[in-house]
Amino acid sequence: MRKIALVAAASAAALTLAACSEATEDSAEVTTESAVADTETNMDAMGAEADAMGTEMEAGVADVTAEADAAAAEAEAELQDETVTEAQVD
Repeated sequence: MRKIALVAAASAAALTLAACSEATEDSAEVTTESAVADTETNMDAMGAEADAMGTEMEAGVADVTAEADAAAAEAEAELQDETVTEAQVD
């Protein structure tokens, strides 16, 4: 009788550990899936932010280029004693 009770207790303990292990495994899987989803969301946000920064930089380069062209035309006009419009044509 004792052996049967001991085997039953051992079996119950083994089943409990197996169930606990399976629950832990399921929990780890859910955590991993959540981390992957968060990472994808963050990568998408970073991509959008990088695109916006690229657009801003392109606009800034265009502004600097226009200012440099205007300054060069003014300097040429002054040096060659002509109007800025004439200097821009050259």
